[in-house]
Amino acid sequence: MMSNAKRFLLLSLMTIVAVTGSAMINVQGILDRLKNQVANDSRVAIWNVNVNYKTMSVDGEVGFQEQKDLIDSELDKLKVNLKNNIKVLSASIPANKKWAIVKLSIATLRCEPKHSAEVATQGIMGMPLRVIEKAGDWYRVQCPDQYIAFVPESSILFVTDEKMHDWNECDRFIVTVYDDRLVTEPGGDETVTDLVMGNILKCEATAGEWIKLSTPDGRSGWVKSSSVENFKTWAQQDLDLKKIEKTAKRMMGSSYLWGGTSTKVTDCSGLVKVSYFSNGIILQRDASQQALTGKKIPHWKNAQLGDLLFFGNKETRRVTHVGLYLHDGKYIHCSGQVKINDLNPDAPDYLYSPLSISRIDGMIGTKGIVYVRDHSWYFIEKK
Repeated sequence: MMSNAKRFLLLSLMTIVAVTGSAMINVQGILDRLKNQVANDSRVAIWNVNVNYKTMSVDGEVGFQEQKDLIDSELDKLKVNLKNNIKVLSASIPANKKWAIVKLSIATLRCEPKHSAEVATQGIMGMPLRVIEKAGDWYRVQCPDQYIAFVPESSILFVTDEKMHDWNECDRFIVTVYDDRLVTEPGGDETVTDLVMGNILKCEATAGEWIKLSTPDGRSGWVKSSSVENFKTWAQQDLDLKKIEKTAKRMMGSSYLWGGTSTKVTDCSGLVKVSYFSNGIILQRDASQQALTGKKIPHWKNAQLGDLLFFGNKETRRVTHVGLYLHDGKYIHCSGQVKINDLNPDAPDYLYSPLSISRIDGMIGTKGIVYVRDHSWYFIEKK
């Protein structure tokens, strides 16, 4: 027969195992819940985390320290003795490379750290980037719209927290014309760099109708004052749907490029992003992300100027394309080239029927829609 002492020990062990097993299940459930809350889209967050039952630890990798801290906080609440072995990718980046600023008029960001990889998105001069990890001559970075991709080191300038603050506090100007050039002297023809709408540069001097600007990496030259606007003043603008329409129409006929988000070349969601950015508003990168933002409109006959029209597979409801509503059933989009089509099936230029419609007007400040003036990366506070 089993002694009372042995029976007590066995019951105690069974209780410990049961409690531990329950806690472990809770931990995995909490990790899954956290991922769904803060990292449910791999395009904007790195989160590869799991419980290791053999080592009694939580393993994997995340992009930033705040993600690991969030997991630590939840583990503390559970009061479970688990070691947090999660690797923070950005922890390997030295202090002088925590931030980067795009130094070219347009920088191409790719899905993998190589020039032959698929284009993910584009960055434009003056855009702030948060650095995640080094990959050879490339760096994985996060853009202001949270999109994550790889950029070659040759396209960016690394800065510390303090230098990032200094850049955001300097007298910056933004290019407001479709394109232009920075030249070596007023009225000259020797180019320092090409410029596209949305480029941000530092003001050095003025001379009549000309203004001297410098790029983030210090190259300086002159441009007509009429081509730029003080960045802080520009950032204070409110929603102007006519301005958004004007920007989109200025791109009429330009060619399609997968991953393009500039006035030179664009894809469908890039056209929408560029148009809204000209009005000081940052939208999400991809059409399928944009479709999850804004206020839903039931039918295109209820649409107004500036609404986003989403197209795709009617059976799966998968969004693959986006356009910008204009007037009277007309919309502008980039499909092969930037062009205007009609939503009315009876119209001769009819093309596609939308799966859904999102309104940005009245929704700025909600998830995935933010004014540049409210984005801390453009007006970062000094720590």
